[in-house]
Amino acid sequence: MSDAANDTPALTRADARAAAKAKGPVLAADGTPLKKSLNRALRLSKMRALALIAPLLIFVLVTFIAPIADMLFRSVENQIVSETLPRTVKALDDWEVASGAPADPVYEALYRDMYRAVEAKDHTKLGGRLNYEYTGVASLFRKSGRKVEDIGEVYQDQFEDLNAFWKDGENWNALMGSDSWLEKMAAWDPKSDNAQPKFKLRDGIADALPETASAFRDYAIFTQVRDEKNLAKRDPWALVYSSLYDDLKAGVPSGYTGPAAAELQEAAAAVGGFETVDYRAAFVDMDKDWADPGVWQTIKTYAPTMTNGYFLNAIDMQKTADGPEFRPENQQIYITLFWRTMLMSVAITSMCILLGYPVAWLLANLPARSANILMILVLLPFWTSLLVRTSAWKVMLQQQGVVNDTLVWYHSTLVGKILDPVFTTLLNVFIAILNALTWVWNLISGVWGAVDVEFYTWASLGFERLALINNVTGTMIAMTHILLPFMILPLYSVMATIQPTYLRAAKSMGATNWTAFWRVYFPQSIPGIGAGSILVFILAIGYYITPEIVGGTKGVFISNRIAYHISYSLNWGLAAALGAILLAAVLMLYYAYDRIVGIDNVKLGG
Repeated sequence: MSDAANDTPALTRADARAAAKAKGPVLAADGTPLKKSLNRALRLSKMRALALIAPLLIFVLVTFIAPIADMLFRSVENQIVSETLPRTVKALDDWEVASGAPADPVYEALYRDMYRAVEAKDHTKLGGRLNYEYTGVASLFRKSGRKVEDIGEVYQDQFEDLNAFWKDGENWNALMGSDSWLEKMAAWDPKSDNAQPKFKLRDGIADALPETASAFRDYAIFTQVRDEKNLAKRDPWALVYSSLYDDLKAGVPSGYTGPAAAELQEAAAAVGGFETVDYRAAFVDMDKDWADPGVWQTIKTYAPTMTNGYFLNAIDMQKTADGPEFRPENQQIYITLFWRTMLMSVAITSMCILLGYPVAWLLANLPARSANILMILVLLPFWTSLLVRTSAWKVMLQQQGVVNDTLVWYHSTLVGKILDPVFTTLLNVFIAILNALTWVWNLISGVWGAVDVEFYTWASLGFERLALINNVTGTMIAMTHILLPFMILPLYSVMATIQPTYLRAAKSMGATNWTAFWRVYFPQSIPGIGAGSILVFILAIGYYITPEIVGGTKGVFISNRIAYHISYSLNWGLAAALGAILLAAVLMLYYAYDRIVGIDNVKLGG
């Protein structure tokens, strides 16, 4: 009896499932299955949400992600060498710098590449790129570009003296161009708006005259596309004649019966008596630096399409035949600038905390009327141009500026004369501490090769005008003033949420003012310190306008070198590498901050 009773619910549930299955799926109001209708509504909801944030996503991709990706690509991209000197790069494969200047075939390959590069105006770009690695290459390529055409004219003059056939550009077109292209050119009206028919090589001519066909094709494409000139009215490059000489040294294929067969046979029989060109001597006559193995080693080293050379330069190293090496000590600047940027950014952040914390506390605890006036004063710098504020500091901090004039007046008063010995003693104690820290820094800095820091000069009685500009001091003063509001506002937003009753409760339990502040109030304000510190540090590490104006040579940041390479030296690859290293350093510091403090503890109020 009990077994039957226990089986009844199971049978009932099975019957219910069977009945539900017989009825079919639950339907929505429009007759579609409810599950399908819900999925469709969910997809529409997601698509609407995506459409709302799509403009922001596109904006971030275009203005943030894409520039970073382009920067990272530029820091390793190096296609210009292999694209401009393809034959030279190939000819250098088996050359070693220990053997001295390369053999004649390399110079011949250089002539063919250089001639094309000069016509395309790419030789100066290539020279500029290689000049970043080996000083003097830019002027070498510019000088050689003006004379390289003279090499080919030796063969051009001899072919034209042999037969007037070789003087006429139309004869060259008939020899090298296909029949279909020649027909189109004959029907084309140069005065019409129709585009000039695209040049096409004659079938079989590349097999008979490979070097000549290659040179003429490049000449034809350049004339039609780059120069937009009528190919029928132009004479070939001198390179075409030197290429023809190289082809005819091996003779014309016996089976060739195409256009100008007789002229080619005649020329092939005559080239044995032609005056030849010593390509090596020709380039060395242009500039003796073409005999310098260092130039050739630079070309070979930077031939790959991708390079780590920019990153090596960014850490004061260079690529050599023996592998990466540190640059000479007098050329090492970037590691020093990186350390200076990091240390000064930390120092500026610390000064902003010390100065901004009391101001934020006042804003959070003063009556509303007084707090509003103080808030206006905090926000007032935002209403003035950054350039104007920085320039104002330059005026105030110079040796004949307001600050020094005020100190001169103060030391001339009776109070100043009485207190001068006291302040001088205290200042020397502070300088002694700084010099001790400097000595420790210089002792440790030898481990990573950073440049030693100079010791501070002892203060003496009397007043000498202070050097507050064009140094680290000027940079720190100006940047602390500029970035201080970015510390005050996050601190204030957190302090405004701290209930005053907490302090009163602590005091009522016997705590002193300092204990109540340090044990109760300060821990609750730490999230604001974290938020302000991150904001100020990241802004400081990328500043370049203020250090450029007030920093001189000792107060500039790595960002100033990045701006220099982008705007003046045009070494975008090195600028991109420096930027990538700076970005990586910030991300690592951010990660360390998250592991130590916890980014979840950073708040902007609430």
